[in-house]
Amino acid sequence: MENILFHGSDKVVERPSKKGGRLHNDFGQGFYCTPSLDLAREWACTEAPSAFVNHYSFEPSYDLKVCDLSGPCYHVLNWLAILLNNRVFDTKQDLPSAIKEFILQEFLPQTSQFDIVRGYRADDSYFGFAQLFLNNTINLEQLSRALRLGNLGEQVFLQSEKAFEALVFMTAEPVDISVYYPRRQKRDVQAKEAFYRMKLEAPAPDGIYAIDIYRNKWKNDDPRLR
Repeated sequence: MENILFHGSDKVVERPSKKGGRLHNDFGQGFYCTPSLDLAREWACTEAPSAFVNHYSFEPSYDLKVCDLSGPCYHVLNWLAILLNNRVFDTKQDLPSAIKEFILQEFLPQTSQFDIVRGYRADDSYFGFAQLFLNNTINLEQLSRALRLGNLGEQVFLQSEKAFEALVFMTAEPVDISVYYPRRQKRDVQAKEAFYRMKLEAPAPDGIYAIDIYRNKWKNDDPRLR
């Protein structure tokens, strides 16, 4: 776990709190950071007239439990299940709705015991990839590859009181929106273009789709997910 984290925002945040985050966010309500200064600068740039990157350090005396969704103990369906549990997905049809419930039942990790969760950030592109998989438009291998497209980055999610106690505000720097907002848009466009090129490829004949996982009742420890 990095000692320095950054949080992009339209304001200075000296005292982060769990209640300050949005309810329907990727990993739940909490505080989202990144170990990448450049990504934080990009994420700070929205439609707001101002942008800041807040710098934080961790008090080393705190022993924090970290759930790393990119680590060997987890796989892409764990990440997807967490999104399904927190974000709003359009599953009006019966089959995608049933697949959603199955993924939640079988693959949702118990992250509440951790102080910090880290994993892919589901911005518009990543969220769209997850939606396509749920609707059986792309297969499991394509979803896994999509998460690496465009270098959209990982986020670090603080959720426990212990994590907030360990976080120390250092400084905040203003961000030049004219520079970093176009960079944010370019990164997203590059991810979408790479994904479009991938979709044009002939799918593998043995590709595994969400409906296959649902019909064959895969389990979380299935070796095909590693």
